[in-house]
Amino acid sequence: MRILLLNPNTTTAVTDRLAATAQKVISPGTTLVPVTATRGVPYIATRAEAQIGGAIALETLAEHHDKVDAAIIAAFGDPGLMGARELFDIPVVGMGEAAMLTACMLGRRFAIVTFAMALAPWYQESVDILNLTQRCAGIRMLDGTFRSITDVQEEKEDLLVELSLRTIAETDADVIIFGGAPLAGLAEKVRDRIPVPVVDQVQAAVKQAETLVALNVRKATTGTFRRPVAKATIGLPPALARRIEHKDG
Repeated sequence: MRILLLNPNTTTAVTDRLAATAQKVISPGTTLVPVTATRGVPYIATRAEAQIGGAIALETLAEHHDKVDAAIIAAFGDPGLMGARELFDIPVVGMGEAAMLTACMLGRRFAIVTFAMALAPWYQESVDILNLTQRCAGIRMLDGTFRSITDVQEEKEDLLVELSLRTIAETDADVIIFGGAPLAGLAEKVRDRIPVPVVDQVQAAVKQAETLVALNVRKATTGTFRRPVAKATIGLPPALARRIEHKDG
């Protein structure tokens, strides 16, 4: 089984962190194919950046979908996820969605803890799109700047743990999710310091992707996630244009 690990941000070090964290839970016979966006922004934090990242995710999937069995969009707000499920035949897993659905299996309500204030509106809308608003006890963010997106996890580890503890005390959260690709792997480091289950976003996504491949589910041919009819394109990257135009075999 081959799983595309698609980071729609441009920071290769974050992709490396995601891949290293994912490798700890993959099943024998599963191979990860990490890919980092070659254009865009270092990390997605706003709605506008998510739109850009979603388009880049679709372009990247068009180049790789026929060489893998499943794909993970490895940004917590899942940019491009619904469009990808519509356009491609393989299972496409959103890292945020996988974390939240996994958390729902571990408790009644979950809270998302993250490292930047700017992420909150985008994350809240992701929760709403998934119809999980009633299962979300809140989204809590650190207030302040950080030196580097690559090292924000190490820089803010203690503050993120403290914020998690306050969140548990102040809400009815049964599960904590550390949201944001740069925080991949943090759950394992601090799990013994937090008195409720802590879900790692990329590990949840890998196990969800493996499950969907094992279930051998078919691509919808009717309903809202059927492949759209062929349409002419202008100026799109060749692989994506072929997919939209139904010229990719």
